[in-house]
Amino acid sequence: MGKSDTATPRERYRAQVRTEIKEHAWQQIATAGASALSLNAIAKQMGVSGPALYRYFAGRDELITELIRDAYRSLADTLGAAAAEGADLSGLAHVLRGWALADPHRYFLLYGTPVPGYHAPDDTTAISSEIMATLLTACAALTQGAQGAQGAQDAPEATFAAHLEKHRAWAGDHSAPPAALHLAMSFWTRMHGVLSLELAGHFTGMGFDPDLLFAAELDALLP
Repeated sequence: MGKSDTATPRERYRAQVRTEIKEHAWQQIATAGASALSLNAIAKQMGVSGPALYRYFAGRDELITELIRDAYRSLADTLGAAAAEGADLSGLAHVLRGWALADPHRYFLLYGTPVPGYHAPDDTTAISSEIMATLLTACAALTQGAQGAQGAQDAPEATFAAHLEKHRAWAGDHSAPPAALHLAMSFWTRMHGVLSLELAGHFTGMGFDPDLLFAAELDALLP
């Protein structure tokens, strides 16, 4: 029996109202950005008083935090499900792009410009760590034996790999070797770089297919 099956009518109503508030919040973000998010404006749209909404969210920051948690949870579950079905790093890259294209505003809330004056609580970082763990596992599988086939790394790569081995807090407790850490970091920065430019519209009018650019960057990245 799920939690919703045992919830009281009051709890179900509260959950329904919180969901409706979040839906209006996403609409606001799509229209004016996260920095313009306003509980009072949402209250007007819902036909209730501002103080009434504060019974569901203590303030703007709590609402943003809830949206961030939902977005991270969605991405973590989407990548995790793909990995469980056998997706390799290339497959995960395309899953990431599909998730981002499906809802650019959700993507930018996580990976766009930080909301002025907002500081995310630590537990949101824990969810994002699940995403990185999925990618690190895929990177570790891909780099097994790859170094021997490729030969010795050049000096800059070796230097950065050594640096990452000593500065791996971002990888949590994952046991990925230096080569996998390096690949994961390169994957994260390059894929998000292409995605951010595409979703922000910077490729519009340039006359090429962003899907092919993404695929080409991914091919160049993979060992």
